[in-house]
Amino acid sequence: MTSITRNLPWFIKDLGVSIVGDKCYVSLVENLNIEDVECLKYSLSKGLGLGIVVGGAVMKVPQLLLILNAKSARGLSLPAYVLETLSYAITLAYSARNHFPFSTYGENLFLTIQNVLITLLIVYYAPPTQQQHRGLTTPTPRPTGLLVAMVAIVLVNAFALSVVPASVLALLQLSTVPMSLFSKVPQIAQNHRARSTGQLSAVAVLAQIGGCAARLFTTAQEVGDPVVSAGFALALLLNVVLGVQMWVYWGTDSAVPSARDLVQDKVYEKDLGRGEKVDIVVPPQSPAATQTAHQVQPASYGRKWARKVD
Repeated sequence: MTSITRNLPWFIKDLGVSIVGDKCYVSLVENLNIEDVECLKYSLSKGLGLGIVVGGAVMKVPQLLLILNAKSARGLSLPAYVLETLSYAITLAYSARNHFPFSTYGENLFLTIQNVLITLLIVYYAPPTQQQHRGLTTPTPRPTGLLVAMVAIVLVNAFALSVVPASVLALLQLSTVPMSLFSKVPQIAQNHRARSTGQLSAVAVLAQIGGCAARLFTTAQEVGDPVVSAGFALALLLNVVLGVQMWVYWGTDSAVPSARDLVQDKVYEKDLGRGEKVDIVVPPQSPAATQTAHQVQPASYGRKWARKVD
């Protein structure tokens, strides 16, 4: 068997060496030494790391599609996504500038891009605060100015992280631990208040749980940075809480009030505050009740009235 593994095509050998290194490739592939525990752990870490990078490229795509299809970001916390995006960006810059293997942080590149898009969609689909002062048929204006400001902030932060001194970047990386905490707490609190997860994607939450668990292993094997490991451990814990909320609130969705209901509620609250009398009109309960009311009147009323006018 070793005569075959030692004579594999050059492109297979080069690929294997680029992933696990020359030493582990010779030990595991060419010599079939499955008792080399260190190389087995290192190869497993590399495989998981590459899988996480590939998964990270599409991890938030279900969340993006969910928002676009529903044309709503209801249930998603803007502060949570802003902090999470900043945490991803800092970890990406810290790992790249410390020349860590790309397989240990590559997903942060894709997650940062996807989170920026989700954050902009949350701003775009945010409900207007002055809806009660417009007509019910007036189209809702989109916050174009705020979107432009958000894009400018993203570009400025990206430039700052690329030029900030290494010592400052290390402190920023340390701040990602509490940042991860505060990025998940608003979303967890919002889910708890609404007793619903809104447009939060179950696929994205489960993928984050699996990714954080795998990252703990790969970071310990290839990087050994306790700050990075602590960040992934805390993120895993909070993502598990989100996963539990998805399971508890599954199938329960709070009703979304219409624009007309919001206007009527505001007028009602305003009149009550002034102590004015509010007339409540109860509409017919069903079409059948309306039809019965018409049937009570004689059909000849219309004709008698016509003769009377003549």
